[in-house]
Amino acid sequence: MEGGRVSLVTESRPRTGAGAPEAVLNALPHPVICVAEDGRIVDVNVSAEAFFEASANVLRRHDIREFVPFGSPLVALLEQARERNAPVNEYRVDLGTPKNGGERIVDIHVAPLSERPGILVVVLQERTIADKMDRQLTHRGAARSVTALAAMLAHEIKNPLSGIRGAAQLLEQSASDEDRALTRLICDEADRIVKLVDRMEVFSDERPLEREAVNIHAVLEHVKRLALTGFGRNVRIVEEYDPSLPPVFANRDQLIQVFLNLVKNAAEAVGDQEDGEIHLSTAFRPGVRLSVPGSSTRVSLPLQFTVRDNGPGVPEDLVPHLFDPFVTTKPTGSGLGLALVAKIIGNHGGIVECESQPRRTVFRVLMPMYVAATAAS
Repeated sequence: MEGGRVSLVTESRPRTGAGAPEAVLNALPHPVICVAEDGRIVDVNVSAEAFFEASANVLRRHDIREFVPFGSPLVALLEQARERNAPVNEYRVDLGTPKNGGERIVDIHVAPLSERPGILVVVLQERTIADKMDRQLTHRGAARSVTALAAMLAHEIKNPLSGIRGAAQLLEQSASDEDRALTRLICDEADRIVKLVDRMEVFSDERPLEREAVNIHAVLEHVKRLALTGFGRNVRIVEEYDPSLPPVFANRDQLIQVFLNLVKNAAEAVGDQEDGEIHLSTAFRPGVRLSVPGSSTRVSLPLQFTVRDNGPGVPEDLVPHLFDPFVTTKPTGSGLGLALVAKIIGNHGGIVECESQPRRTVFRVLMPMYVAATAAS
């Protein structure tokens, strides 16, 4: 035990510097927990703190059973590892509880720590990371489908519509008052269709992104001001920001568009409920890497931006398709807003995902941070 923390290396092993074992553990993207014979947590790494949403000091005061569902397979795995004095594994175990936000599917690896009799090391590998990659590829494919559709609509619909509108305006000049109302209806409906096509055309914009170092907190503050002066004036907005967060490598205007869309959806979800609340948060979460579109380069996505609301939630059958075009929960919605969010974040090499249950819907955006060398290349 060093300074109250368990050392995960033998005392005879050379050390590269003070705190080297802790530095190695804290660099791991997977939660690592050391558990004593009585079930008490004796040590954790930084990823475990993030996973359980509690500090190391808090975790070390409790039994691991307090942080997992009742009757969790994890408890049985701990007992098996002690009885066999050998490593045991189990895959796709749900460690979700109301405290940590619902479903948390992980692979569990438990092994005795030979240098510390009675201590077990538990490593959790979240399955959601692989699932994020699959979902992101699906979202990008959906966005490409909308891009092709948008290009077709712009050419095949807007040109005939301009002719129809022009003809209606000519008829209006010689029409009676009763017929003039009909020609005005034709013009109005033509204009409405053009506006819908204009929204679709956003998807066909394939110009290179102009990106720079962007302060995400300035973006969220701008979105918050817009919300409080309009659609979110009756909703409480709570902020929980990491002030040390590095800049994101992005297009500022497009980020505003993304988060304005997400916050507007959240405000519409909570509606007029008295305790309606939108929670905006930022955090640094190392460990997720993804290929940049059109390149073999793989980038890290350590910046996590979250928009959470306490509305009724998204129907379970819609969640997997929420970022597909024309999928919406709104009676008058077009179903293009979240598809556009997916396209913009995908163009930035990031990931957007949704987790929803009653009174807790979370939209989570993972993006690359700004690196001077990247910007210069």
